Amino acid sequence: MRAIIAPDREAGAEGLALTDLPHPHAAESDVVVQVRAAGFTPGELDWPGTWTDRAGRDRTPSVPGHELSGVVTGLGYGTTGLTIGQRVFGLADWTRDGTLADYVAVEARNLAPLPADVDYPVAAALPISGLTAWQALFDHGRLATGQTVLIHGAAGGVGSLAVQLAREAGAHVIGTGRARDRSRALSLGAQKFLDLESERLEDAGEADLVVDVLGGEILDRSAAVVRAGGTLVTIAHPPTVRPRDGRAVFFVVEPDRARLSDLVARVRDGRLEVTVGAILSLEEAPGAFLPGKRVPGKTIIRVSEG
Repeated sequence: MRAIIAPDREAGAEGLALTDLPHPHAAESDVVVQVRAAGFTPGELDWPGTWTDRAGRDRTPSVPGHELSGVVTGLGYGTTGLTIGQRVFGLADWTRDGTLADYVAVEARNLAPLPADVDYPVAAALPISGLTAWQALFDHGRLATGQTVLIHGAAGGVGSLAVQLAREAGAHVIGTGRARDRSRALSLGAQKFLDLESERLEDAGEADLVVDVLGGEILDRSAAVVRAGGTLVTIAHPPTVRPRDGRAVFFVVEPDRARLSDLVARVRDGRLEVTVGAILSLEEAPGAFLPGKRVPGKTIIRVSEG
């Protein structure tokens, strides 16, 4: 099968190449999926799991990409809940070969059924951003109706979905980003927007919850705008500053079949808009990891037609 491989950690994105690999095998509780569309995170080439397996052993060359939509073509022993020929979408495992390939072996519990009226590229753009947004807001942030949430990167992949989910939950939403993101964030439901390049974060007022995707100085300064007893949630790195009388949480997104089904139902109903940017071929995937090659919205790799 065709696959993108990362053979050398030092080479990074420059080392990515399209090659042929053996067809994957479905282990116990796995399925093999013929990939129609795949998503990736440019920074994943820096993740330890890209280069080592669960036991910490080197597994190069590795196949990047962790989001997928496609069709089940094989079932491992003991696999339940999915069938051959079924449309699915979800997350590939962090420490196994990923989705930038014709076929991928995935734990069945990481996948959810994909309705026939949701396009493969849209489905491939949903898992990481959608689950991250939900888990940040509700599982870790405990957001409730009437509370105020400040969402960094409000027009980005995670932020744009978090804005929509928070508004639907009855929260008051403040978005941040660059000036060019203002109209997009407001159209998604943010009631206020701060341009972090020209406006002071501290002028946002107090929030019950801050959702951070940026890290660094912005993460440190965000603790000061959290209302006493509130929560700062980040996916960037463990925070070094804690809100007054509150909580600071760092987390890595976890697979959740039931939540994926809920999120895709919202997409079908028109309650959740997923922004797909460029749609590239598998041959074009290596270039999509390079700095300066990114476009607004989630870049999706169309692996095969269907």
